[in-house]
Amino acid sequence: MTLFTLCVAPMALMAQKITVAQPTIDCGQVQYRRPVTVQFEARNQSGRPITIAKVRSSCGCTVASYPSQAIANGKTFKVSAVYDARQLGHFQKELALYVDGGNKPVYLTLRGVVVEEVIDYTGDFPLELGDLRVDKTDVEYDDVNRGERPFFRINILNPTSKAVSPQVMHLPNYLEAQVSPSTIAAGRPGVVTLTLLSDKLRDFGLTQTTIYLGSNPGERVSADKAIEVSAVLLPSFKNITDATRQYAPKMSLSATYLDLGSFDGKKKKRGEIIITNNGRTDLEIRNIQMFTAGLEVSLSTRKIAPGASARLRVTAVASALHKVRTRPRILMITNDPDNAKVVIAVDVKR
Repeated sequence: MTLFTLCVAPMALMAQKITVAQPTIDCGQVQYRRPVTVQFEARNQSGRPITIAKVRSSCGCTVASYPSQAIANGKTFKVSAVYDARQLGHFQKELALYVDGGNKPVYLTLRGVVVEEVIDYTGDFPLELGDLRVDKTDVEYDDVNRGERPFFRINILNPTSKAVSPQVMHLPNYLEAQVSPSTIAAGRPGVVTLTLLSDKLRDFGLTQTTIYLGSNPGERVSADKAIEVSAVLLPSFKNITDATRQYAPKMSLSATYLDLGSFDGKKKKRGEIIITNNGRTDLEIRNIQMFTAGLEVSLSTRKIAPGASARLRVTAVASALHKVRTRPRILMITNDPDNAKVVIAVDVKR
């Protein structure tokens, strides 16, 4: 029988002023026919003693237990739930906690997946994030269309001697994070699932942010816990027809890879790419961005007439590139339906 216990981190839920450390507990993988027990830790902040009248579960497969005596103001208490894992597949069960004299419940949720055999990630965890180890610290959502919800998984390992309850911090509104299981025992693995809500991205092109993974609630943000996240949102051409496509702009590049050689003691290195419009209407460079620091770009014009060309000048800055972990790249978003996104890789020896 597996036991998950969480420490209190204030999060007001209902008018009764009961706060729960974590209203939703993810059990991760649960082995078939092996009941799993979770504990929700809560605090009475109502200003008076309370008594739990009842706890209702969403099905008979989940049985709850709770204190029968009065709970003084400011005191913590635990509600335990046992899920009888007799059905394979994903599960999500709710508990409704009612207090004497109150008609609005506090809802608690446990979820997970019942499997015939628990299968853990068998790869490496080469990177450190605070006290945890992970398989990656960079997440890229590439070629996303508005409305899609792609997800990434980061495998994590708790190498410490104590259980941890990892928390993802500084999430923007266009990202959702789920840690499974909610509590990871010493020496055990877990998974962080990051889902991109593309409808909430403001602009086409590149959006970047930094989020942080802490070992437990209440930890402070620091650089050694950082995860870099980027997403590229593509413009939509779903309404274009074959008849209109023949009049579309057609982008041509002198190169999609720019080798600037070595700095050789210089502070900057420069290169150039020619952009030509072989189409029948104006080519628009709607957005031009860099995936990393250390590059400077200038474009002679963002609107290129049919048959005309523009110059993209690229400057690599040695002092800034020295701190960059990934390969420098330039992103362009255009109105060419066949080249809505163009990426130019830049190579320079540091």
